[in-house]
Amino acid sequence: MRFLRRLLGSPPSQEPRDFGAFLHRQGAFVAQKTVLDYCRVKIGRNEKDFFGNAEFMAALNHCRWQVFLAAQSDVMALAEAWLRPFWPGREALLLERLVALHADFMADDSPPEEEKEAFAASLIALPGHLAGLQLAAPHDARTLPLMAEAPLFATLPIHPDQRKGEGPSIRGALRFHILSCQQEMERGFDPAGLSARLAAVADTAS
Repeated sequence: MRFLRRLLGSPPSQEPRDFGAFLHRQGAFVAQKTVLDYCRVKIGRNEKDFFGNAEFMAALNHCRWQVFLAAQSDVMALAEAWLRPFWPGREALLLERLVALHADFMADDSPPEEEKEAFAASLIALPGHLAGLQLAAPHDARTLPLMAEAPLFATLPIHPDQRKGEGPSIRGALRFHILSCQQEMERGFDPAGLSARLAAVADTAS
């Protein structure tokens, strides 16, 4: 995308649907990249045996879903903080528009039966999570408290005894991907124009 923008001279997008699709992809990327990269490093040459093991794959898929749901909340929080300066006095409306945008794209996902409860709970929890963050100054990717950290450590399909002392590197990888998300967001979108479009959608809907 960056290469094409440079080649074609395309301006940053102001389209809410583009933004929603981007955030959804980024949440999936953060979860997939963080979990799989770590597991592949730990498994090493035994990758074929592990990825052919039904119990390991069930645990891995559970981990990916749990981290995905939390990472979606993190990228939405990152988006809210980035756009908030353009919504003075209308922060609650910004929250409402982001939650609706998020729900639209999450509706296309099909979680397995065992993840449906967590999937529904994540949608219910997002408005309160963003509202809590709005009580303080906006965080950027360096300081945003990451919801994905807890489920990542709780569900990684590598026994805790096998990852002693590796907490900082695991957290660092997660943070790195969130930082990359913010960089892509800043390159790909015009926050002022995007905010105006989101507000126009909200005004039309009301």
